[in-house]
Amino acid sequence: MKYPNSQKTYEKIGNHDTSRRGMSLEYDINLSSQYYLEREMANIHKKPTPITIVNVEYPSRNKAKITEAYFKVPSTTDYNGIYKGRYVDFEAKECRSKTSFPFSSIHPHQIKHLRSVCKHGAIAFIIIRMVHYDVDYLIDFNEFDEFYKTTKRRSLPYEWIKEKGHPIKVKLMIPCDYLKTIDEVYF
Repeated sequence: MKYPNSQKTYEKIGNHDTSRRGMSLEYDINLSSQYYLEREMANIHKKPTPITIVNVEYPSRNKAKITEAYFKVPSTTDYNGIYKGRYVDFEAKECRSKTSFPFSSIHPHQIKHLRSVCKHGAIAFIIIRMVHYDVDYLIDFNEFDEFYKTTKRRSLPYEWIKEKGHPIKVKLMIPCDYLKTIDEVYF
């Protein structure tokens, strides 16, 4: 369904939201962040991945094509910005497993980064989209880190995610309304 401003709207069929099939979590977060920015609710952006360009082909003046590039340094997290005067930093991950979220999906340098920003008072979390259940969860990083440091498991069980995580609602123009969930958890 299209709305007058040509933006996608969302529909529910029974208990199942069919609107997000085929859409990635990052795409939904980017749409939501743009909505927040345009309405001056928050200023949160996707961080670009730092790369070094090695080789570019120029078949014609307006068709330059990067043919070789390398990551400069490991990136920290996917998103950062400011909301209600607080620094916000988070990672976004999709999980296709029905039973757990593998720790291998989050790199050690990202965990170290999130620990550091938490230490300095940031709002830090992980958004996990459980694809099979079509639900996004905001996981407070301190809760995640406590489990991560004390378990012998190599994954976060889905039951733990349901118990400790905070479901993120889908709204008409906001496919991943993480600010509403931030308000519920941190303010």
